[in-house]
Formats: sequence, structure tokens, C-alpha cells
Amino acid sequence: MPLIRTKKDLDQRLKNISNSLTLGLVPTMGALHKGHIELIKRAVSENGRVVVSIFVNPTQFNNKEDLKKYPRDLSKDLEIIKAVDSEIMVFAPSVEEIYQKNVQTKKYNFAGLDKVMEGEFRDDHFNGVGTIVEQLFNLVKPDNAYFGEKDFQQLRIIKKLVEIQKIPVNIVPCPIVREEHGLAMSSRNERLSEKMRLKAGFIYKTLQTAKEKFGTKSALKVKEWVVNQFIKEEDFKMEYFEIADIETLSPLKRKEKNKKYRAFIAVYAEDVRLIDNIAFN
Repeated sequence: MPLIRTKKDLDQRLKNISNSLTLGLVPTMGALHKGHIELIKRAVSENGRVVVSIFVNPTQFNNKEDLKKYPRDLSKDLEIIKAVDSEIMVFAPSVEEIYQKNVQTKKYNFAGLDKVMEGEFRDDHFNGVGTIVEQLFNLVKPDNAYFGEKDFQQLRIIKKLVEIQKIPVNIVPCPIVREEHGLAMSSRNERLSEKMRLKAGFIYKTLQTAKEKFGTKSALKVKEWVVNQFIKEEDFKMEYFEIADIETLSPLKRKEKNKKYRAFIAVYAEDVRLIDNIAFN
């Protein structure tokens, strides 16, 4: 299985791929789990060749401690990828290879998609995401790129990035993969104690009940109910809960027919930040 460390090596290997084969890209920050595996499997099933990138991108971390603690295990990640398909190309560059000596964040106009929810609490986060994703798209030039819906706001912003930068790539959204008790799969879950990992299924159960209530209650009433549930649970600290239009990500004030909504949540458990979302209709 090819392990590629430099842009030059990546370019040379990509030039050897037949133009008749479609190329899929799965961008990751490593610490791979079952959610990533599903993305990779889908990419393999839908493309002639696949690149999986592993890069912990410093420009999307507004919290230096979070960047420092982010789990890294390249050897384990390579074993996981090889078990899916040994012909997958793995691009795992250093920070210096990607940014040279100039680790800077590019500024984008995401039409307000980056100002709510995650954007409100993680300053400049989505500019950092856009910076690395645009560079990966330009380096790999994939036909298809695969992203999980757990980071639905990020997915929506990447679609906007492709639109405003006129990048010829098809963005493929993939369903959230969950642990048995409902917790959305995330690399950060590894930092939770086993007891808390089980208890964190409460987040998804709350979202499911909120979805049920949304059928008969106003958005405000549903939001109040969710806030109260987390006030009762001392092990969790809720950062935000929002019901938003899936296209604009604007917080919902009054339901409108023929519009689709999604609920978004961020919660701290044992100082680990967990996010999740669920389609409401």
C-alpha cells in the first residue's frame, strides 16, 4: 500500500493513473474509526482509485490544547486502511510539507454559513478547514470527495467552497455512523472513559426525542426542553443546541412548509467536546 509523504511523490503517482479511472478522495485527520472505514469503503466501491489523506491540520484548531491532545497513530491507521483495500494511496504529509514555513489561514466568504453554531464558538475554524480542503482538492484533483454528515455544517461549507472556488469535484455526503449506544463515531471518543462513552449515548437519545417533539411543538419549546435535559445531567455541559434550515444553516424561528430542518448540538463530557446532529424532517 503506497504511503506518500510529499506533494511531488503524490503528483508523480497520480500521473500514472489512467484517465479512464475515476479518483476518489477521503480527507481525514487520522485516528480512524468505523465512520472513516465506511467513507473509505464507499469511495473504493465508487471509484477506480482512491486517496486517503491523513493530516492533523493546525489551521482549523482554535484551541492549541485540543490540537496537542488530538489522537495520532499512523501505524494503526495504515493497518485499518490496508484491511479495506491494499491499493489505496495514503497521503500523510507533515505540516512543513503542506504549509512550508508559512502556516496561514486563507479567508473565505461562506455567506454566513460559518458564523453560526460551530463558527460562533470556534473562531476562524471554517477558514482553516477551507484552507486545507482546497489545497487537498488542488493536489489530488479527485472526481469525488467523501465527507461524513456528523460534521454537517462543515459538509455544507465545503459544498460552498467548491461553488465559490469553482473546483470540479463531486462532494459525496455519507450518513453518520454510531456506536451501539448511539454516540456519533468520532476520533475524540477515544479520550472518554468507558463509563462516559456509554453514558454519552444520552446525547443522541435526546436528539431523537427532540425530533419527535418537533412534530407537535414549536422550535422554541423544543429548544427549551433540550436545554432542561442537559441542566439535569451534571456529567454534561451543553455549549449549544440549534434547529436550523439545512440550506442556509440559519437558526429556525418559525417553521415553514417545504423547508427542511436539522438539529445541531455541541456538548462537553470529561472536557472532551462532542458534536452531533439529526435531520428533523
